[in-house]
Amino acid sequence: MTAALVAGLLAGYGIAVPVGAVATYLVSLTACTSLRTGICAALGVATADGLYALVAALGGSALAAALRPVLVPLRWASALVLVFLAVRGAVTAVRHYRGRRLATRSAPPPPSPARAYLALLGITLLNPTTVIYFAALVLGTRAADAVSPVEQGVFVLAAFAASASWQLLLAGGGALLGRLLTGSRGRLVTALVSSGVILLLAVRMLL
Repeated sequence: MTAALVAGLLAGYGIAVPVGAVATYLVSLTACTSLRTGICAALGVATADGLYALVAALGGSALAAALRPVLVPLRWASALVLVFLAVRGAVTAVRHYRGRRLATRSAPPPPSPARAYLALLGITLLNPTTVIYFAALVLGTRAADAVSPVEQGVFVLAAFAASASWQLLLAGGGALLGRLLTGSRGRLVTALVSSGVILLLAVRMLL
């Protein structure tokens, strides 16, 4: 039981801690909206990690073999979604900034917490790296004896808890960033930098 708990925690932090495009978008989203929205978005990422941990724990070697033919389409779909988010974020930030300066446009409505949760859940589910990561962990650490359902459950819950704690930390950082950059120009610069980073990470994903 303890071994499954430790393995799940290490697996969750292992996939969550490296900062990529999803983490960058999470911080930017929280900075531009609210901590409540950021928390829901963070839980969306953690839910995807937990689902992939569950599939990996139950699927075993069949999982990696089944995913091999669709890795390239998944990678392209994930990159296209990230490019769309980056462009939309930059365009929205510029429009918001111009609207405040000219007082002719109102700010676009921020996404609801439920919508932020579903958006980040979908983005993370598109990332094939996550499921391959968990599949490799399960295959690499499987002992000769069968793993009990209780141990599988502990592994999945621990992976979810680890991922959630890190994503919530990122959301808290985004909320703090939003408070520090309260001016319209500061928010514009933050959004443009975030969009640029997401674009670069999406291109790197394809290469």
